[in-house]
Amino acid sequence: MKILIDNGHGVETPGKRSPDGRFREYAYNRLIARAIVEHLQCRGYDASLVVPEDEDISLEERCRRINRIAIRHGHEPNDTFVVSIHVNAAGSGAMWHNATGWCAYTFPGHTESDKLATCLYKAAQKHLPGHRLRTDYSDGDPDLEKPFYILKHTYCAAVLTENGFMDCEVSLKFLESEEGKKAIVALHVEGIIDYVNSFHQ
Repeated sequence: MKILIDNGHGVETPGKRSPDGRFREYAYNRLIARAIVEHLQCRGYDASLVVPEDEDISLEERCRRINRIAIRHGHEPNDTFVVSIHVNAAGSGAMWHNATGWCAYTFPGHTESDKLATCLYKAAQKHLPGHRLRTDYSDGDPDLEKPFYILKHTYCAAVLTENGFMDCEVSLKFLESEEGKKAIVALHVEGIIDYVNSFHQ
């Protein structure tokens, strides 16, 4: 099974930073994504980054890369999947807000991606104790649904995670801490492995 980790945005993407400017989403996404890939590879899983570059690769090109790999490895549920790493924001980045929480998005409707998202939510419950998980159980599972480009235009299962809020001081303090970074990496690694193992039960 081929595991793809997409790190959102790039060094020149406008906005995408904390109100005080010290936190840059592109850099954090890459730090987390690289750590996830390294942990998975060390455990023997076939994982790689979609975007090794620092510049912002367009959504169209990201999807082309994912789909080329999905065609090569297969795009059935047990062949290829992608998790896209992001950090949320409640506003435009000009001022601080109080929004908190971790969540995962899938494309609207019942898809294979829902199963992957549920595995990630289960791991988030374990690794983010005391933290809010943003959920929507109206369709029977916890993930939120939006037709984000990378969820809509990839051939394989795809989930986008929003790992806290960069414009909330409490959330940002946790994200930047060693504890927070380890928790975010761990929940993705564990959730992904649980999903892969679900095909061998």
